[in-house]
Amino acid sequence: MAEHEHVRVAVVGSGFGGLGAAVRLRREGITDFVVLERAGSVGGTWRDNSYPGCACDVPSYLYSFSFAPNPEWPRTFSGQEHIRAYLEHVTDVFGLRPHLRLDSEVRRMVWDGDELRWVIETASGTLTADLVVSATGPLSDPKVPDIPGLDTFPGKVFHSARWDHDADLRGKRVAMVGTGASAIQIVPAIQPEVGRLTLFQRTPPWVMPRMDRAISGAERRLHRALPVTARLRRGLLWGIRELQVQAFTKHPGELGFVERLAKQNMARAIKDPALRAKLTPDYRIGCKRILLSSEYYPALARPNVDVVASGLGEIRGSRVVAADGTEAEVDAIIFGTGFHVTDMPIAERVVGAEGRTLADVWKGGMEALRGASAAGFPNWMTIIGPNTGLGNSSMILMIESQLNYLADYVRQLEVLGGRVALDARPDAVSAWNHGVQERMRRTVWNTGGCNSWYLDAAGRNTTIWPGTTSDFRRATRRVDLGEYEVLRPRAAEATEEPVREALA
Repeated sequence: MAEHEHVRVAVVGSGFGGLGAAVRLRREGITDFVVLERAGSVGGTWRDNSYPGCACDVPSYLYSFSFAPNPEWPRTFSGQEHIRAYLEHVTDVFGLRPHLRLDSEVRRMVWDGDELRWVIETASGTLTADLVVSATGPLSDPKVPDIPGLDTFPGKVFHSARWDHDADLRGKRVAMVGTGASAIQIVPAIQPEVGRLTLFQRTPPWVMPRMDRAISGAERRLHRALPVTARLRRGLLWGIRELQVQAFTKHPGELGFVERLAKQNMARAIKDPALRAKLTPDYRIGCKRILLSSEYYPALARPNVDVVASGLGEIRGSRVVAADGTEAEVDAIIFGTGFHVTDMPIAERVVGAEGRTLADVWKGGMEALRGASAAGFPNWMTIIGPNTGLGNSSMILMIESQLNYLADYVRQLEVLGGRVALDARPDAVSAWNHGVQERMRRTVWNTGGCNSWYLDAAGRNTTIWPGTTSDFRRATRRVDLGEYEVLRPRAAEATEEPVREALA
C-alpha cells in the first residue's frame, strides 16, 4: 500500500459532535488528529441552515457545551447566526484550527485489516487513521422528494438547508412544501414579503408557543460575574425536561393536557373553523417532534396564505398540483422536507472488515452498540448514532455522553497497548438494540399514531432514545470490553485473518 499521512484519530464533521470530539481528544492528551470537513468553515447544520427565521427550539443555556458556557447568549432561544458564532468561538478557544481540514469531503473509508487502520479518501487527498469518529450528524443531507415534473419547473427551487440567498421572493408566488421544524420558521419570516404563499401540508404538526425573549444585560452581567448562576439556570432547564420524559416513554396518555394547550394556542390565532380543522393533528402530541412558534399560526391566518391539506404530487410547468388535485401557479418552490436520517449517505462510503458498506449492513435498520459502534467496523465510532436522538431535550447532552464513551474507548486502546482495534461483538450489538426496541414499544413515538421521520422504511424507530439523558449518560460512562473483540495484527505466517481476542 502506498504511504499516506497517518493520524491517530480522524474526526469527520465539524458541527457540535465533531468539535466536541476534538476538544475531548485534546483533553485526553491526544493531539495527533484531524477534523475532516466537507465545507469551507465549521458549524455543521448551523452553517448549512441559514434560511430566514432559523433558530433553535431548545433554550440557549441548554443548547451549548457544559465545558464551554456562554454567558453572552442574546435570547432565550438563539438564532442560527448566534449558534454558528458560538461554534466558531469554541474552535478558537480550544485551539482546534490547526486540526481542521476544510474542503475535505470524505469520499470513502475502507478498513485495512492487515494494518488495523482506516484508509480515508477525501477531496483533498488520502490519509490513514487508527480510529475514526464519524460526526456527520443525521441532519446534514437534505431530502427532496421525487416529484414528477420538478426538473421542468422554470422558477427557483431549493431546500431549506440550501437556501438560495440570491432568490428575491418579494412579491412572488411561493410554494412551501412541508410543515416541519424549518417550515414553521420560514413561513412567518417570508409571509409579509411574498405576494402569495401556498403551504403544502401532508401532516399538520402540533405547535406550542415559543416563549422567546431577549436576555437582559443585567442577566448577562450576573452570569459573567457568577458563573454558578448560569450553571443553575442550565440545571433547571435540564431537570424540567428530565421530568417530562416519562410522559413520552411510559405514559403517553398524560400528554392530553399538553394537547389542550396546543389547541388553545391554535385557537387564539386561527378563527376560521375550516382552516382550524385542516391544522388540527389526528395523532397524539409528541409522536412527531412538538414544534415551537408564536408566529406560525398568525402567519397562516393572513389573507395572502393558502393552506393545502395535501402533499405536493406533480408539477406542470409553473403550476404545482397537490395529491388532492389542488393547483397553484408559483414562481418559486421551497422544500422543507427534512433529511436523510435513517439512510445517511455517509453509510454508503464506509467499508468494513468484511468488505461490506455500512449502508448494506444497515439495510434492515440502523443499530449500533450504545449508539456508537457497529459490528464489523473496528475502531469506528459514530456521534449521534442510532437511537441517540431526543424528542424533548438538548442533543448536546447526548453528544457529551458519547464523548465520555469515546474518551474511555481511547483509554482502553492505550491499556491494551500496541497496534490494536476493538470490534463490537454482533451479539452485544443485538442485545443492546433489542433492549432499546423493547423500551420503545410503549413510547409515544411508536404508539402515537403518526408516521414520522423517526421511523425507518420498515416502521422501526431507529433514531430516538427511549429514556432520560441521565439513563444514557450512565450507559455510556465507560466501555465494557466484554462487548468487543480485540483485534491484533496477524503474524506473517499465520492465518489471513487478524487475531481476535474475545474478552469475558
